[in-house]
Amino acid sequence: MAQQTEPVRRTPLTRDRVLRAAVALADETGIEALSMRKLAQELGVVPMALYKHVANKEQLLDGMVDVVMSEIDPPAPGADWQGAVRRRVLSARRAFLGHPWAAQVLQSRTSPTPVVLAYMDSVIGMFRTGGFSVDLTHHVMHALGSRMMGITQELFDASPNPDPRPGSAAPQEDAGQFPYVTELAGAVAHDAGSVVGQGCDDQFEFEFALNLLLDGFERLRQQGWSSASRSRDNGR
Repeated sequence: MAQQTEPVRRTPLTRDRVLRAAVALADETGIEALSMRKLAQELGVVPMALYKHVANKEQLLDGMVDVVMSEIDPPAPGADWQGAVRRRVLSARRAFLGHPWAAQVLQSRTSPTPVVLAYMDSVIGMFRTGGFSVDLTHHVMHALGSRMMGITQELFDASPNPDPRPGSAAPQEDAGQFPYVTELAGAVAHDAGSVVGQGCDDQFEFEFALNLLLDGFERLRQQGWSSASRSRDNGR
């Protein structure tokens, strides 16, 4: 009698498995190439099977952002507010840099998910428990903006120098018309791959600005700054 073979058991499809597969696929092919059909092929299921776990593409993208957010380190217990915020923000930056598409998707969302809100709540809580008033915290969050997630958007994606060769000089007419831009553009040796201009150290520039902000916030906290006092000063 022929021996019967046991049927191959498939790994059950879960929401977490769908989302993590989508993140991996976006990492590999880019977010523009991601589709429900391609994701279904990657998982070895029919596309309709995905809709039991995500209602549509927008819900899929929300969930993918949540997966990236889950990679952010939890708050460090007992840390001073400045060190705690800095570590949290830099951890968020590492998470988003690990998935180059994720910042674009996060910024395209019309409303934050509960996971994103929980992260925001934790950062706000660091300021509040660090002695910041509700008023000052409100303005601090505006000043941080997307930097709270470790994300920055530069005004221009490239150096003003149109010649990509290292050390190449700007056209003479530009140098005469825009002397300070030309001076600054040629002040640092640049490498390829930076969003702040060819060769600027993105991580250094991010931390430089973050440290300036955090130091400034602390000075305002020590001064007991409030928007009401600012309004009185402006009315003099």
